[in-house]
Amino acid sequence: MTDPTKVLLADDHAVVREGYRRLLEDEPGIRVVGEAGNAAQACELARTLAPDVVVMDIALPGASGIEATRRLLKDQPHLRVLVFSMYDDAIYARRALEAGALGYLSKASAPEALLQAIYAVARGERYMSPDVAKKIAHSGAQPGKSQLEALSSREFEVLRLLVQGETVRSISAKLGLSEKTVANHQSAIREKLGARNSAQLARVAAQLDLSV
Repeated sequence: MTDPTKVLLADDHAVVREGYRRLLEDEPGIRVVGEAGNAAQACELARTLAPDVVVMDIALPGASGIEATRRLLKDQPHLRVLVFSMYDDAIYARRALEAGALGYLSKASAPEALLQAIYAVARGERYMSPDVAKKIAHSGAQPGKSQLEALSSREFEVLRLLVQGETVRSISAKLGLSEKTVANHQSAIREKLGARNSAQLARVAAQLDLSV
């Protein structure tokens, strides 16, 4: 008899995590070993609990689930990460996969799809929910999206925090970067998106459907 797949849940809503836990605990082949509410907790628990799969939300407070995925896999490259997010836009899926996630599932998916995705990722297989796969297939035809694609992974993370109203200093602390580095990223982002100030940057991000 094979051991159950050990899963760590990373989502900032306790009620949501409880719902996922109940669903997964009814599955004999899966065991939830822990829950995290932010990126730092996810990285810490992944080191101590040694899960097989981390189910990662994107909209975590502070550093996003994409940044958390990057940190996790830098520290523990053997981990398998499944991003489970309300965002079904192609840009988020691409950034998550670039960070090393093996699967991407939208929260609009049926509960059974979460189980299928966890098992697939645990086997080392790529998993993409159909709605997200469709968005990726059609994303090349969307004007303006290429502007976001031009941003580096780090610039994309800095932009997400800037749009949330974070300052250069707070972004520096959350991402572990110097304030000068964050300011340089901010300048590069504005240049690539054609925004001269923070207000224009927020408008451009909204026009490109960059949710916060």
